[in-house]
Amino acid sequence: MGSNRLTADRRLREIRGLLEDENSVTIPTLAERFEVSEMTVRRDLEKLERNNEARRVHGGAMIAERRAFEFNFKGKRQKEKRAKVAIAREALRLIEPGQRIILDNGTTTLQLAAGLKNFSDLIVITTSLAVASELQFTEGVEVILTGGIIRRGSPDLTGVVAEHSLDLFSADIVFQGADAIDNAGAIYNVDMRMAQVDRKMRQCAQSCCVLADSTKIGKTALVRNGLLKDVDTFITDERIDRMDYRRFRKMGVNLIKAPLKPLNARSFQEQRTSESK
Repeated sequence: MGSNRLTADRRLREIRGLLEDENSVTIPTLAERFEVSEMTVRRDLEKLERNNEARRVHGGAMIAERRAFEFNFKGKRQKEKRAKVAIAREALRLIEPGQRIILDNGTTTLQLAAGLKNFSDLIVITTSLAVASELQFTEGVEVILTGGIIRRGSPDLTGVVAEHSLDLFSADIVFQGADAIDNAGAIYNVDMRMAQVDRKMRQCAQSCCVLADSTKIGKTALVRNGLLKDVDTFITDERIDRMDYRRFRKMGVNLIKAPLKPLNARSFQEQRTSESK
């Protein structure tokens, strides 16, 4: 029986995985699974709790709120990853050195931020803690993070402070994501506060580019914050339905279809470097 036992580190990794998959675990189940005593399992859960990875409850443990958030945000970043990379690649073509740009809190916008690391003399204004973290060590990019209230369960700044902070700035272009876009071309957010921040961003910039993969089209969310026909550019992936494409173009939407490529293809950061030579 002893030959099947895992090391303590391996056991902790597996418990983390179970918490991410199931949100909770029980001591008897873990003891049986790993062929160890319940006291050993309790010590494992104590270690995870000290690291803010788990919260112990009677008879077991639940995933810690911070850990749940990290896992959920990672999952959101990976969803439609190929489309997000393709859209970001097209968005990069709209940016020139020396510009002042605003990036909102969307995960597609975050993908765009990852492609800015080969730029120089760029100012990025953002309400996203994730975007700021992505770019904080980029030598050629100056990052301005607005103030605001951290939205629970998401690394975003919202509220009156965020809105007033944006009033200080004038930008060349704002890049915004969308939680949904209906068939009439209305843009939606799932959060009322973020919708208000997005409206304020558009007021601060000379032009606006909306980034959203094709799975967002034909859907609605809680708050409508604008119309595609009123923004300068809409970039989606090439899977957009032909009827949707024709409808939006007829509305006067400047729509760019991003070609999908395998994720192991040359990165768009590398592409940007070669294009600038």
